[in-house]
Amino acid sequence: MTLVQEQTPTTATDEESGGPLLEVSDLKVHFPVKRGLIFDRTVGLIKAVDGVSFSIMPGETLGLVGESGSGKTTTGRAILQLVKATSGRVMFEGADLVSLSGNNMRRMRRRLGMVFQDPYGALNPRMTAGDIIGEPLVVHKLYQGRQDLRRQVGELLETVGLNRSMVDRYPHEFSGGQRQRIGVARALAARPSFMVLDEPVSALDVSIQAQIINLLQNLQDEFELSYLFIAHDLSVVRHISDRVAVMYLGKIVEVAQCDELYENPLHPYTKALLSAIPIPDPELDRRRDRIVLEGDIPSPLNPPSGCVFHTRCPVAVEDCPAYVPELREVAPGHWVACIRADGYGQYYTSTAG
Repeated sequence: MTLVQEQTPTTATDEESGGPLLEVSDLKVHFPVKRGLIFDRTVGLIKAVDGVSFSIMPGETLGLVGESGSGKTTTGRAILQLVKATSGRVMFEGADLVSLSGNNMRRMRRRLGMVFQDPYGALNPRMTAGDIIGEPLVVHKLYQGRQDLRRQVGELLETVGLNRSMVDRYPHEFSGGQRQRIGVARALAARPSFMVLDEPVSALDVSIQAQIINLLQNLQDEFELSYLFIAHDLSVVRHISDRVAVMYLGKIVEVAQCDELYENPLHPYTKALLSAIPIPDPELDRRRDRIVLEGDIPSPLNPPSGCVFHTRCPVAVEDCPAYVPELREVAPGHWVACIRADGYGQYYTSTAG
């Protein structure tokens, strides 16, 4: 039996304001697996994203966390239509991005930005910093003459903490943190209102990570940006996010306000992730209970039946393989997809009805 996800997790402010800037509904990204040299036949589907729903308010940061292979990056790319969605809706400023194509999508893309994970591979080594940052301005025709283009590029460099004199340097002449600042400047060039940040600090030194996070927060306040912040480091996510969504094997399993999720996790997968966060105090770290999950994340080509987490879940019961749990609101603003979880961090002993 399948319990269908019919609602999109929202916050109390959804009703108080003009509504979300971005609303993702039942988003699916399935990649066909084909076999055969002569007869190219489909033998299965990789369900990278399988029915994801969430919303992001103007000026809000939603953190998206989960293990490698959970579908976080594919979700971000599908929102921006860098990967074509199989089905679902992505409503942004009154338009469904999934249904847009050609010039319509190009015009909408000006309002969208992305910062990639790898600051070394994300920049074209044959282009100068000025050409990289100015490319969105050229594509969207947002300048008037060469002098105006160079002026805007110089301002963007200063906005992200770099010197105007660096405009003619090539990527290999910059450090990793400086390259990521160039990536941020490029994403900011067309003045977007929403940005996907795909693990923007995971490849950087810890001291540089703090600088980039502070830069992103300052830019958010200055330009009234909304972020989808994708990461696996839960300490970083807590520092920057307003709400956090936890993803496992292509599905959202829990969504809550940041402090609520960290202080009162309800899904067993979320509890396991939080128990793995290092604690600076060695004595406290030794005394706390760690939840060690057995095995690896299953293949999205052949996901488990029912709750996709049941094969590794320490509190699974016999009903878990038979039911796909609905993402339901068990406390104000706190959504969880577990047939056993209640709003108090406990687990029901009775089976699903």
